[in-house]
Amino acid sequence: MPKNTRRPQKGQAPLWASQNFLTGRAAIQRLIGLADICKTDHLLEIGPGKGHITRELIERCGRLTAVELDPALCAGLRERFPGRLTLIEGDFLKTPLPKGPYKVFANLPFSGSTAIIRRLTQCGRPPEAAWLIVEWGAAKRFSGESLMGWTLRPYFKVRTLSKIPRGEFHPAPGVDAALLELRRREDPDLPWEQQGEYRRFLERALREGPKSLLTQRQISTALRLEGLPPLARDGNMEYVQWLCLFRCRHKFYR
Repeated sequence: MPKNTRRPQKGQAPLWASQNFLTGRAAIQRLIGLADICKTDHLLEIGPGKGHITRELIERCGRLTAVELDPALCAGLRERFPGRLTLIEGDFLKTPLPKGPYKVFANLPFSGSTAIIRRLTQCGRPPEAAWLIVEWGAAKRFSGESLMGWTLRPYFKVRTLSKIPRGEFHPAPGVDAALLELRRREDPDLPWEQQGEYRRFLERALREGPKSLLTQRQISTALRLEGLPPLARDGNMEYVQWLCLFRCRHKFYR
């Protein structure tokens, strides 16, 4: 699980020296058992590291593609799994995603989880489902009431499947982790082509307030017509309220 997305320079320690690996086979099998992976799936693994998770994924999916940045780890993976996986050496954020249907299982770097999830969900070719090991606090944000949570929710069902104690990793990170599931909605709440507009709407509304995009009267009318409660005095909003106001803004006031 690389913490650093840069290649090592001359004289620097190799990338694998700053990684946290999930190594216990029982823990890995338990987590993979929570995922919906079958022999017909094309599976993408991000940052396979030394191949502890890769070993189990190969036995469960039909085809495995792995993207690893560290050249030393890539050499080890080629030796360990000759001919059994498609290995891409490079930065995942710059690597083309599969053209056909695929799923993802990955132990993500805690510092890079947001960028990776954005790439997977805002790329135009999102996975059918993804199971991502992330920092516990990040899992709560992605699945809860936050900018990232609200951004994902029209297009993905997001939930935390399991908490992973920090002691399961080697070396142990400073915080616990979680297995986060993202499952693409067959009938999204918003059209995919509005994804960028919706994200910008949320960013501005959270930064400047909903009244920077709609008047108080427009907000009240839109919520009332949808049978939703008015805005709370403390400013907290539910997902359905955000969705309602965006639809109103998109339809009438762009």
